[in-house]
Amino acid sequence: MSESTRPRNPRIARTAVAFAVLLALAGYVVAQYMTTGKGGPQCTVGTGSHTYRLTPEQASNAATISAVGTTRGLPERAVTIALATALQESALRNIRHGDRDSIGLFQQRPSQGWGTVEQIMDPVFSASRFYERLAEVPGYSRLPLTVAAQRVQRSGFPQAYAKHEPDAALLAAALTGRSAASLTCTPGSAVPEAGDPAKVRAELVRSFGEEVLPKAQGAASSEIALPVAALVESAGPEGAAAGGDDGTEGSRRGWELAQWAVAQADALGIAQVSYAGRVWSVERSAEGWRADDDSREPGDAHTGEVRIRVAQ
Repeated sequence: MSESTRPRNPRIARTAVAFAVLLALAGYVVAQYMTTGKGGPQCTVGTGSHTYRLTPEQASNAATISAVGTTRGLPERAVTIALATALQESALRNIRHGDRDSIGLFQQRPSQGWGTVEQIMDPVFSASRFYERLAEVPGYSRLPLTVAAQRVQRSGFPQAYAKHEPDAALLAAALTGRSAASLTCTPGSAVPEAGDPAKVRAELVRSFGEEVLPKAQGAASSEIALPVAALVESAGPEGAAAGGDDGTEGSRRGWELAQWAVAQADALGIAQVSYAGRVWSVERSAEGWRADDDSREPGDAHTGEVRIRVAQ
């Protein structure tokens, strides 16, 4: 919760702590039920022994938070801090309730100058406001995550952010594109609901800016092609510089866009995403990112395109 105050009465303090623990436990149980139920839609991030599962709603919100951060030219560490904060405050759910007037992904309070209710309930706006405050913290990228998050949130339970750092770092690595082909989603049905190409384009622009879309591309097409090489220059200076798994700036930017699209697939009706000789599709989502037999530029991540096909 943002801008909260500490209870002065010890008994009230103990009661508040106990209540917070109960709420956290309830949230954890609900989240586990939602993500592990048989046949239920879920997303997975990570490879090897460390993986994290989340719902399509959570993945969509995480992808938005990450995109807003890199588009502002902020480093991966800033994205990790933001994701850990949102995991603690709302479990990456855009909720309309909280302590006092706290709402949204970051539990920001209209009464404390974070914005109007309508603004805060917009994930792009609320993430932007979080990053604005974070950027004002001197040396935030070198501070412990709990300290950096607390400087922004001023929570009554500042140490609570720490437990989310491993999962937030895993998400940030995938959603900033540093960890290639590490985020995949499995919907509840192999037949995706029809999407709107115009809505996908609008969300791309809202999250990444107008430069993300080629001007000459037909607005009515169900397939959106994003030329990665042309987009590297528009990426934030720190957001693309570290490179992807193959060390190129293009690879990192490409995987950022590709995994954003997979995370948004359920919300936007995206049927297929392909990049760098790999493809993810709703019909074969259980296979994750597989070799793309129809790839036009196999293995060429730097000059390739991220292709997003909307379900019809």
